[in-house]
Amino acid sequence: MWCVADLNDDYIDKMEDVLETYERPYDAAQPVVCLDEKPITLHADVRPASPAKPGREARQDSEYERCGTANVFCAVEPKAGRHFTFPTTDRSGFQFAQVLFHLALQYPKAETIHLVMDNLSSHHQKSLTDLYGKEMASEVWNCFTVHYTPKHGSWLNQAEIEIGMFARQCLGKRRIPDLKTLRREARAWNRQMNRNRVKINWKFDRKAARRKFGYKANSFKRSQY
Repeated sequence: MWCVADLNDDYIDKMEDVLETYERPYDAAQPVVCLDEKPITLHADVRPASPAKPGREARQDSEYERCGTANVFCAVEPKAGRHFTFPTTDRSGFQFAQVLFHLALQYPKAETIHLVMDNLSSHHQKSLTDLYGKEMASEVWNCFTVHYTPKHGSWLNQAEIEIGMFARQCLGKRRIPDLKTLRREARAWNRQMNRNRVKINWKFDRKAARRKFGYKANSFKRSQY
């Protein structure tokens, strides 16, 4: 069940904008990419696990060592089945800026990249300016048309589905002790997802939103910003 905030004009405005973006027919010149991040707790085995043998499953000791934390930025182009996974030390503006730079490089022929993400304080042009300087930051930021999800509206971001797949399929219940291992495992998962062109079939559109939340089209004030 969704936990949805009060439906004010700003919430509906941003929700309609995101859903309208999702409803666009696929266009390689204007790809729609969703981005979000997930904190990762790193654990190491205190004692080596016992490998599986005929008639016996692999065994893992219940005792483990905490090895700090990391972060993973997950980006996905749902209609094209393109996946981008960036394990980082944290989710700071410094890391976010590098992720956007690398995403922009993946679409050299795009007229614009429609980027759906939440309105986290680091998810703004200032993060790029702090790292790359004003001129280069503007060049990278202008590659994107940003669509922010509303506050408490992260369920509208298809990158959350991507994070769920990454958590289940790549991380699972395994213990990952360090960032190097996390990056290696993420690369392997990413290659498989891109090789298989795994797409996300998003079905919730503006008509469904209006039925679900009981408002009519044009019954709210569109933001001027």
